[in-house]
Amino acid sequence: MNLLDDSLLIRFMEKQQIELVRLQSIQPQEVIDLMNNQLVRRQMPLLQGYFGMDTYEAFIKAKAQLWEEHVFGPQAFLVNGQFAGWGGLQPEHDEVDLALVLHPDYWGLGKRIYQILLDQAFEEMKLPSVTVLFPPGRTRIQGFLRLGFKAEGEFEINGQPFVKYRLMHKHHG
Repeated sequence: MNLLDDSLLIRFMEKQQIELVRLQSIQPQEVIDLMNNQLVRRQMPLLQGYFGMDTYEAFIKAKAQLWEEHVFGPQAFLVNGQFAGWGGLQPEHDEVDLALVLHPDYWGLGKRIYQILLDQAFEEMKLPSVTVLFPPGRTRIQGFLRLGFKAEGEFEINGQPFVKYRLMHKHHG
């Protein structure tokens, strides 16, 4: 791709309409297909085995329960009315974790969606910080570091290693 192509792609991505909706409003098969996409699964070491209807139902129930208990939680992302992925802010122990799971066709919109979520966290919810968790093998994190995220250390979840990064409110913007 040359510089002109990159410029056209950026302008195209900037014009995409992004909408956040309740995850339950998405057709189950769309979520199942996303969660079984091999490129997506590569980024999600905790996702083991086939993500079928039973897994979907338990997943949706758990995410809906977050909303009931905390009045916030993961949402679905629509781009020009099409399901692009899910994520958002979700409670994680005494902190708020920011998650983003996008279909590869929409990976170029990740920064814009993160900006929407960070605005929610810091401007609407007045949170002091948010965290993100990445497997240590994830190499494309420069964008997060430029946003101000700082590594806090490694730990394990269900036997899988992760690195926690934190963004303090003063770094947002």
